Amino acid sequence: MTDSLADPHVSYQAAAGVPDGPRDVVVLGSTGSIGTQAVDVVLSNPDRFRVTALSAAGGQVELLAEQAHRLRVGTVAVAREDKVAELREALRARYGPGEPLPEVLAGPDAATELAASPCHTVLNGITGSIGLRPTLAALQAGHVLALANKESLIVGGPLVKALARPGQIVPVDSEHSALFQALLGGTPREVRKLLVTASGGPFRGRTRAELADVTPQDALAHPTWAMGPVITVNSATLVNKGLEVIEAHLLYDVPFERIQVVVHPQSYIHSMVEFVDGSTLAQCGPPDMRLPIALGLGWPERVPDAGPVFDWSQAMNWEFFPLDEKAFPAVPLACEVGALGGTAPAVFNAANEECVEAFLAGGLPFTAIVDTVAAVVEEHGRPDGTGLTLQDVLDAETWARIRARELAAVAPSTAAEVRA
Repeated sequence: MTDSLADPHVSYQAAAGVPDGPRDVVVLGSTGSIGTQAVDVVLSNPDRFRVTALSAAGGQVELLAEQAHRLRVGTVAVAREDKVAELREALRARYGPGEPLPEVLAGPDAATELAASPCHTVLNGITGSIGLRPTLAALQAGHVLALANKESLIVGGPLVKALARPGQIVPVDSEHSALFQALLGGTPREVRKLLVTASGGPFRGRTRAELADVTPQDALAHPTWAMGPVITVNSATLVNKGLEVIEAHLLYDVPFERIQVVVHPQSYIHSMVEFVDGSTLAQCGPPDMRLPIALGLGWPERVPDAGPVFDWSQAMNWEFFPLDEKAFPAVPLACEVGALGGTAPAVFNAANEECVEAFLAGGLPFTAIVDTVAAVVEEHGRPDGTGLTLQDVLDAETWARIRARELAAVAPSTAAEVRA
């Protein structure tokens, strides 16, 4: 942890400025799982937070218009330009006579424009690598970045590290928020290991052979968390955990060999830090994203009653299991990719997004998701990580998506054969 992006011992607040009144916040991805819960946190704490702008993809314009009206935002953005007319109509239906309508932005760069707009904190809750440009824009503008969009850090790690100032990023993923809090228990040099917990998804305990006939409906039935379809499938394959290991490495500057995944089905302990003296600190709480969201928005202060608490008068069982890397090879593959660096993480992430879409459409077996991603990564080879640019990342992603679609379209065994 000599060069960590998210150091809980360093506060960026002095540089960002601590407002006397509510903290101005921009919420990106407001109609998704993270965004809707962030809106709940803000509405429950109007003395602490004020949302100035919202962005969404455009698939839920009614919800976006409702959020805009309830929060009284100045600007609303949608990525899909074909949804502008529908959004304006939805806004007019909610605003009364004389109430000024918010400005509407549209297009693929709208969220990036909002990320650079005047505010204190940007919550990036966008799903996928399309969140990279907004992440870079928020950092460039000097805002505090409450980061839930792990993909932007993973695919653009060197670019993010070049822009971020000490303490400027506060992680919002439950696992990385847990590590962030547990790391307060010691100095960076005292950290021996990061322990990232995983629920194990809906297929914990199954062998690889038993995963062959998994359906999209099966994969979308996560036992503890309510998330979007892509993240839910990623949790079922444990690709999400592999991405989180890469993110932990980048955020806290801990080598991959000192980051371990531990299966914890109840999702009560969100992650742990083992220190050199043998002490292990865990951050725990009921599986509810409002607490890490509130911490990301309010840091370095905690928001009272942000999330539910345990009833310690009731008996509880907390279980831990080792990760079955044969049935779920995504985590060791992600470690290999993270160690390669350069554009390899971008290839890994982009190929996975395409394979998940193919699986959800019924065109790719469940076990072929990671097999196909591995084949694409292997074809990509060892990248040159020096002088990485945004265009390098985008070009690598484009190639990976095309190649993943090609492999997903052929016989399920072909991806494994390519890797062999």
